[in-house]
Amino acid sequence: MDKFTNSAWFMRIVAFALAALLFISINFEMESDKKSLGLSTAPEISTETIENVPVEVYYDRENLVVSGVPETVDVTLKGAKSLLINAKNQRDFKVYVDLSDPAISMGDRTVTFKISDLNEKLVATIDPEYAEVNVQERVTKEFSVEAEYNSSLLEEGYTAGQPTVSPKTVKITGAKDAIEQISYVKANLEISKGLNETVNSKATVKALDRDLNKLDVTIEPSSVAVSLKVSIPSKTVSIAPKQTGKAKDGIRITSISVDPKEVTLFGSETSLEKIDEINLPVNISKIDGDTELELDLNKPDSVQKMSLGKAQVKIRTEKVDVDEENAEPVLEEEEPETEQKQEEQVVEEKPEPEEEDEPAAIESKTFNNIQIVPVGIRDDQDAELESDVTSITLLGEADDLKKITKDDINLTVDVSNLDEGTHDVDLAVTVPEGVEWELDSKTVSVTITQKDEET
Repeated sequence: MDKFTNSAWFMRIVAFALAALLFISINFEMESDKKSLGLSTAPEISTETIENVPVEVYYDRENLVVSGVPETVDVTLKGAKSLLINAKNQRDFKVYVDLSDPAISMGDRTVTFKISDLNEKLVATIDPEYAEVNVQERVTKEFSVEAEYNSSLLEEGYTAGQPTVSPKTVKITGAKDAIEQISYVKANLEISKGLNETVNSKATVKALDRDLNKLDVTIEPSSVAVSLKVSIPSKTVSIAPKQTGKAKDGIRITSISVDPKEVTLFGSETSLEKIDEINLPVNISKIDGDTELELDLNKPDSVQKMSLGKAQVKIRTEKVDVDEENAEPVLEEEEPETEQKQEEQVVEEKPEPEEEDEPAAIESKTFNNIQIVPVGIRDDQDAELESDVTSITLLGEADDLKKITKDDINLTVDVSNLDEGTHDVDLAVTVPEGVEWELDSKTVSVTITQKDEET
């Protein structure tokens, strides 16, 4: 055995076996490494295009504004298919433009797109390769906001006041040249057709140049509250009952009265100017005695609406003999008049001076410290009156004034359509019928504030 192991051939055979084992081991490890890297001994090279890859821009955002950089680009990758699939699914690479150099100059410039965090075994092509950008100084300026709306959407007869905005100013930030181009700052109130009531809504603010083109700027706040007061002209006219038909035999109509005596009409000013009263036809042909009726008021075609649609009519009658009702007055034969009779007749026909009723004297009575009550306060607002009491003077007949107390007088101020701020608002006065009133001031100053939101 020792002779065999010490022979040259034995040593050759052992060396060959060891070399073969070493070769097999090294190749096995290389194949394992290639597989772990997604490579093969003959890797399959492919290309893949990834669309709409976001572009990041690095620059001094506090002092500069950069425009012209596209939001996305397309990236074409080339490399091993397994790596392409992973890059497409993960999208863990970034496309960016670097303008972070503090010494960068203002104005137009050409910049190339760069890519980071991409596997080094992949080759990337970016479309487009570069961008024409503009670098400007960042400027913030305060502008007044003007509200606008389409007046053609108002219903016929209705009118609208000047829209108000809150807050009245906004801060606009952008490139210096863009800020300098701002000619209008508008808040357009979007309303539907057939507008017939006051509108309180939010409106988006836009900055426009002189040609009404929208500018690329940042507006804070981006929307404002807009209030548009819509109303319709009104006119109060009397209701005039008009007798129609013929009364029954034996019935005489002594009076016809209506309650209420007036109605308020709403419509365009030109239409209301032509109307002084509303006729209410009352047919008396079926009346047998004193009667009360509820009759419809006929709305004129030119009027949009009326404050009421019906009225109460009271008819008072008396019974008479048919012969008396139809009797013709009897004419007596005239005798020749003597001169003496003519003189007597002249004396008899001379009218006696009638005593005229003296008109009742008008007196005045002043009430002090009458409370002013605000009405229509919204839940999110507070209303503060500059003075919540005032004095009022009533004018009328002495007997009427004696019966009136403070409890018969109501002073209110409508704040339902007021925005935040201070406003002069008309006082609404309610006093007993038959008396007139006078105020030192017919308006009161009201300050509207927003309630603090509860936390």
